[in-house]
Order: sequence, then C-alpha cells, then structure tokens
Amino acid sequence: MSKNEIVPIEQVGSLIRIVRGQKVILDEDLARLYEVKTRTLNQAVKRNIDRFPEDFMFQLSIDEYKSLISQNVTSKPDASETRGGRRKPPLAFTEQGVAMLSSVLNSSRAIQVNITIMRTFVRLREILSTNKALARKLSDIDTKMKNHDKQFEIVFEAIGQLVSPRHKSKNRPIGFGHDLDLG
Repeated sequence: MSKNEIVPIEQVGSLIRIVRGQKVILDEDLARLYEVKTRTLNQAVKRNIDRFPEDFMFQLSIDEYKSLISQNVTSKPDASETRGGRRKPPLAFTEQGVAMLSSVLNSSRAIQVNITIMRTFVRLREILSTNKALARKLSDIDTKMKNHDKQFEIVFEAIGQLVSPRHKSKNRPIGFGHDLDLG
C-alpha cells in the first residue's frame, strides 16, 4: 500500500466480482470502502441517475444476488443499517460507474478510494492481458511439441525398421537342404 492509498489494492481487488460477464463492485462493498451507509450511496446515485447508464451500473436480479450469497461472495450487511436485511438486490458498478461515483460523492475519502479502485482495475487488466499472452505462448509450445512428437515417432519407426531382422524371403534357398528326399 502506497502512502497515498487509504485502502490496499489487494482489498479492493477482492471485492471485484464478475457478473453478466463484467467486472463490478457491489454497492454495499463500495459503501464500506467510502465509509458511508449503503443507502446514502444509493441515494446519491438516484439523485444523479443520468450519470449511471446501464453499462456503468445495474441492479442485480434476485437470482444473481442469491447466487452471490450462496457462494459466500458477499458479506452480511450491517443489521443496524438494514433493519432485517436488504429489500432490493444490490447495485453493481462497473469500472466506469465507480469512476462516475467520484463526481457524485464529493468527500476527500471518496476521491482517494476511487483512485485506488481505478488502479486496481488497471492492475487487473494488466494481469489478465499477461495471462492471455502466457496462455498463447503455452499453446504455441504445445503445438510445437505435438509436431515434434510426430516427427520423433516417424524417426523411431524408421530406426526400428533399419535395426529389425530382415524378413525371410519366400523363395526357396539355393542348394541342398535336409528336407530333400534323395531316395
């Protein structure tokens, strides 16, 4: 953690989920990072809803939320804040949605947390691109090895034919043999 980061990048990274094929952070996790109540964060978003199109933020379906809960991906919300639990599934913010939050939440903590979140998303992208490049290289090596295996198989087959005893000819041998009847 650098001295400018309020929250460690690793902590932010653990909050990024894949939902609908997108990397997102849930409203309750963001609220915890910003040190505000979830409903306060959601109210700020609703007051500025035009800043959050569907590709910036979306609400999870009940099934998606239940799936996240069953995977123990989400933590249990603070009971004092929720009075018995959430009434609606959480909002999921994409990287662009999190960036937009910095214009909605004007605290210095929100700005610092957003900087850390943006760095985390960038680091995640770098890791994923590195992994893709590594996977591509491994695939190339695998293909080369398969080609080499085929070439070695041909070489070993040829060597096997060279060192194996020659097949006996079907022609009768020239000369006298012990199976001849001379009488």
